[in-house]
Amino acid sequence: MMDYCEVCGREVETKIITRQEIFNVCGEDIEVDAQVMVCAECGEELFNEELDPATLINAYNEYRRRHKLLLPEEIRKIREQYGLSQRSFAKLLNWGDKTIRRYENGAVQDRAHNSLLLFLREPENMRTYLTENEVALDEKQIVRLLETVEKLEQDTEYRMGRHFFDLFFSKAPCEENGFKGFDYEKLCAMVLFFAHKNPELLKTKLMKLLNYSDMIFYKENGISISGLKYAHLPYGPVPDNFDMVLGKMAADHIAHIEVFYDGVYEKHQVIPDNDFPEGILSDTETEVLERIYEKFKNFGSSDISDYSHKEKGYTATKKGEIISYAYAKDIQLN
Repeated sequence: MMDYCEVCGREVETKIITRQEIFNVCGEDIEVDAQVMVCAECGEELFNEELDPATLINAYNEYRRRHKLLLPEEIRKIREQYGLSQRSFAKLLNWGDKTIRRYENGAVQDRAHNSLLLFLREPENMRTYLTENEVALDEKQIVRLLETVEKLEQDTEYRMGRHFFDLFFSKAPCEENGFKGFDYEKLCAMVLFFAHKNPELLKTKLMKLLNYSDMIFYKENGISISGLKYAHLPYGPVPDNFDMVLGKMAADHIAHIEVFYDGVYEKHQVIPDNDFPEGILSDTETEVLERIYEKFKNFGSSDISDYSHKEKGYTATKKGEIISYAYAKDIQLN
């Protein structure tokens, strides 16, 4: 990439380096890995409208992790679970009109607000909250909200699905899942994105596309997209317990695997059973998926497997071990 360097006084080639930077977040110094664009000739730091904001987001997310605060998208999911607008949700909580909007756009919430949001994540607790508190919603909104709560409470599929993932996938953010609890909706959207992009997508290649998408998004934003853990297996990084998830996707008519034979070789093709869903992935997440697709669109399954074998996260782990997202900083796709 070319950019203007004031020190050199001309357009120059640039490069991206990673270095430690400290940001003050809510009075606390947070050290994060920052990607910085510099002049390839003199080393002068150059402003980049994508990298610089991403580093600040990374610092905010690190602060949230340290203090066990919900991430902006987790707050949004709690609100949307009940079918509420930002303004209605603020009225329900007796907060200012702009408070929810600020939190969902990245402002760090205080701990009291965070505790209430965590409490209301469970539908049973929402019913208790409505019973015991005066809220600014009108009667019609309250009735509609209670109907939604009842549907969630009685939705067997919702409860069984939650129990299923609680058994096999961690909801507690940690370095192994990219500091994000497992998000089935986002994973389904990722699978559908790649399956629609590549009509002949094979399962082996999908595993690597998901891994690179999560790792690169983590590298740039301090959090993964899906919350999956990835294990070191002979054909490269593979999402932990992914066959269970594929089984659920097939049962939910999201996507399934069809087996066919190419000569003596057995191949497992990913077949989408649904359209790519709008509004599940953010623009930033979709942009990363686009970049990963463009990088590997001409790679076969064996090519991308061989490519992934060279990554430090793979070479530094043994068969069956989880590959920490800490290795994401070493991935270079240029």
